[in-house]
Amino acid sequence: MKFIWFTVAAIILTANAAYANRIVQLDLEGPVSPATADYIERGLDRAIDASASLIILSIDTPGGLDASMRQIIKRMIASPIPIVAYVAPSGARAASAGTYITYAAHVAAMAPATSIGAATPVQLAGPGSSPLPSKDKKPSDDQGETAPSTGNAMQHKMVNDAVAYIKGLAKLRGRNAEWAEKAVREAATLTAEEALQQNVIDLVAGDVGDLLRQLEDRKVVVLGREITLQTSGLPLKKYEPDWRTRILTLLTDPNIAYILMLLGIYGLIFEFSNPGAIVPGVLGSICLLLALFAFQVLPINYAGLALIVLGVALMTAEAFVPSFGILGIGGVAAFTLGSIMLIDTGVPGFSIHLELILGFAITSALLFVLGLGMVLKARRRPAATGSEEVLHKIAVALEDFDREGWVRLHSERWHAISEKPVRRGEQLKVSRLDGLTLFVTPLREEDVP
Repeated sequence: MKFIWFTVAAIILTANAAYANRIVQLDLEGPVSPATADYIERGLDRAIDASASLIILSIDTPGGLDASMRQIIKRMIASPIPIVAYVAPSGARAASAGTYITYAAHVAAMAPATSIGAATPVQLAGPGSSPLPSKDKKPSDDQGETAPSTGNAMQHKMVNDAVAYIKGLAKLRGRNAEWAEKAVREAATLTAEEALQQNVIDLVAGDVGDLLRQLEDRKVVVLGREITLQTSGLPLKKYEPDWRTRILTLLTDPNIAYILMLLGIYGLIFEFSNPGAIVPGVLGSICLLLALFAFQVLPINYAGLALIVLGVALMTAEAFVPSFGILGIGGVAAFTLGSIMLIDTGVPGFSIHLELILGFAITSALLFVLGLGMVLKARRRPAATGSEEVLHKIAVALEDFDREGWVRLHSERWHAISEKPVRRGEQLKVSRLDGLTLFVTPLREEDVP
């Protein structure tokens, strides 16, 4: 037992030693999501536990979820190790949530031909919405100012909250708070050179090597104390996303979560309609639980989820209740609308593809309305083959016999057993089949009360 503990401790110490006296690099690529936040949090924890000298956060993102962004920024502000946000490589961007994260870093840098800004909360840019006025613009209406509608009031509340948040980050790091407000209210953007001129970032570096040279002997304030960066000669250790991050990224993809939810619903429906099949029930339960886990961390519209469930229920009911297609059409409509509403944030990378929605809507209609309906009709039909098919059918005696003899059924000769005497040509009713022997009863016996 002691050997096992010593081995575990050695592995942990070895892993920590790999990051000690090193510069750790984390890569924030793609939309800011729960998986991204988990990856960065664990990367920061590993670097802090190993007493790394510096953390470089390479950024290339179109934005992402507000909750995940704030989770990342909280950990960055609380970090005892200096963090450098580096928008790279050339052609990358730090848009929307990426702008906030860049502002939160102790040092902000950009590679040439990169951009930063467009930090307006994208959830507000819905159909029919108008641009939000800047703080110095007043409404001009011949009839005077009117009270803002509930939707506009909510938009202004969210924008003001975002402005206060990014201005707080700007003041914390000594950067341009006025432009930060424009990035939120007016979706302003800057190139790397313009951002440097306007004190939005601290450095413009062509690559990581150039960045480290410019960081040498630079003073930064970390948790209230001034630190002089020493980057010369320190090796760079890149913390790659592991299997946990990849699985979490896959599960929290809205399209994957949507597919898992529907597969789970389909599996449970077929298990309940065919008790004992086992496989559909087991796989459906697993898929549904994984989908619920993903929905826990995704911005789900529960009205959309309710519409999807209602649509599936209506399409299933169409197979049981003759409604001339009304239930089926209503089910398809509810299913499609619910799928569109399910995740409708407007955030890049966090939407369900319309092609996928239409494909599942058509498949569901065919599966439940036609497929399940045909199965139910087949169940109601009388048996056409097998032992069940001959039960209660009428046979004709080919000879006189007291107990055993031969009868004709479906133009075939069958061996038959009767408890009553039978006359040639008499009609007999089949009551049971045992192998190739029919148990019959004279129809005259059936007529006796």
